[in-house]
Amino acid sequence: MTLPAVSESTFDQEVLGSELPVAVDFGADWCAPCRAVRPVLAELATRYEGRLRIVAVDTEAEPELVRRYGIVSIPTLYVFHSGELLRTIPGARTKLEYVDEFDAALVEAATL
Repeated sequence: MTLPAVSESTFDQEVLGSELPVAVDFGADWCAPCRAVRPVLAELATRYEGRLRIVAVDTEAEPELVRRYGIVSIPTLYVFHSGELLRTIPGARTKLEYVDEFDAALVEAATL
């Protein structure tokens, strides 16, 4: 499974306007750590289906989103819910670390 891509033109609707929490993977094809975490994130997208969406932003193709969110290193994941940034997850992580972060974000989102 490939993560759905979002762009500057679709970000507000698909991420900020989503009823579900959304984890946004900011990364690039040339970035080895980004390539390493993609299969993990794709697997987790299936695991969290219906509770959390995981999407990707190509930092090379979307420089305005990179500026808008102050991305200074990749991979970086931001988790949003109801237009609010809940979590910032910099760097490549293990599957278990992503699970812990996503579970915590879901708990936090339930209180909003």
